[in-house]
Amino acid sequence: MGTRMFVAVYPPEDVRAQLAEFLAVRPGLRWTDPEQMHLTLAFFASVPDRSLDRLADHLADAARSVPAFLCGLHGAGAFPHPDSAAVLWLGVEDGAAELSRLARKARAAGNRAGVVPDGKAFHPHLTLARPGHTNATRWIRVLETFSAPLWTVDEVHLVESTLQGHGHRPRHRTVMTAPLAP
Repeated sequence: MGTRMFVAVYPPEDVRAQLAEFLAVRPGLRWTDPEQMHLTLAFFASVPDRSLDRLADHLADAARSVPAFLCGLHGAGAFPHPDSAAVLWLGVEDGAAELSRLARKARAAGNRAGVVPDGKAFHPHLTLARPGHTNATRWIRVLETFSAPLWTVDEVHLVESTLQGHGHRPRHRTVMTAPLAP
């Protein structure tokens, strides 16, 4: 059995701190810890140890082929639908096309390394909470008021995700960071 991993972009610490402060005064949901706030580009349910170096090499090549770009969180939503929200998220407006390109390249890097990415369509977002299939319309309206400065995306992270058991948050550990083109 391999290791759960994903490729992600992390907003800078000041943006995550601003978002954590915004959420702290809004009790009622278990919000994502600021250190785990990220934009997932590709998810790999099982990366065999023998494939890890190839995945890291292909991911580094892919990252070098994409120039750094501006990104910003904007808008909010829920998966699968606001009436039955399993996930609440903030969206991306500035940088969405570039994130989509980076996601395609990260998934292709996985395929070249023999690691199959999940088949879900890419939708750039930052997961904030998992409310458990509830109507989230009110929360979406609140989250849509969040505003943060744009930041430069200049690297991607290959992250190991270890599940802790029911009700516990996964542990994330960056295995490798790959810079984008200047």
